Amino acid sequence: MSDDKRRTAAHFGDAAESYFESEVHRLGDDRETLAAWCRDATRALDIATGAGHTAGAIDEAGVPSVVATDAAPQMVATAVREYPVTGVVADAERLPFADESFDAAACRIAAHHFPDPEAFVAEVARVLEPGGVLAFEDNVAPDDDELAAFLNGVERLRDPTHVELYPVSQWRAWFEDAGLSVETVETAKLTLEFDPWTERTGVSPADRAELERRFREAPPAAKEVFEVEFDDGSDDEA
Repeated sequence: MSDDKRRTAAHFGDAAESYFESEVHRLGDDRETLAAWCRDATRALDIATGAGHTAGAIDEAGVPSVVATDAAPQMVATAVREYPVTGVVADAERLPFADESFDAAACRIAAHHFPDPEAFVAEVARVLEPGGVLAFEDNVAPDDDELAAFLNGVERLRDPTHVELYPVSQWRAWFEDAGLSVETVETAKLTLEFDPWTERTGVSPADRAELERRFREAPPAAKEVFEVEFDDGSDDEA
């Protein structure tokens, strides 16, 4: 594992309990949707499990064997403490499993931290048996380059472990290039409150102020697409 990946793992390991308590990660219809897509499996893999919420939902859906992996040992420890799953510390881009080991895999709101998303997709395709299911979810960027740059810029400032958000079209291309057919695509809006969003990653006061400035001074198109709102309902005051 590279030094950057070790730093990312350490960062998330320190926040394991916070992520377990986070309503954004612990609750949500998206979690149940991913579990439902995996429910006919006999052995499922949850990649970058975080605090194990999705692995737990897959177990609750009736899958007999669920393996939860994460690069952060503290995240894996939290997952196995809270849910009846098997935990493995693993790099999402170098999975320590034999070919065709699983008939379902899941990855929820994590891939924007992966330095090499194509390697991740290739590994998923390798460990899935023919006909297996990948239940995948991540935040995505617009196809517009300027809007994508604005979004990735604020995300990197909030969280230095953030690598990049990609548009749906790019993920579809990577999946299809790896031999995975895309059968279902669902999109949804996620409303985030500024304080919990910044507190979860321990944003410094200076960076928090810079984030506020960027949102206040964002181009009109960014405010519209990302539905930026302020406490008083205006578009230029926090």
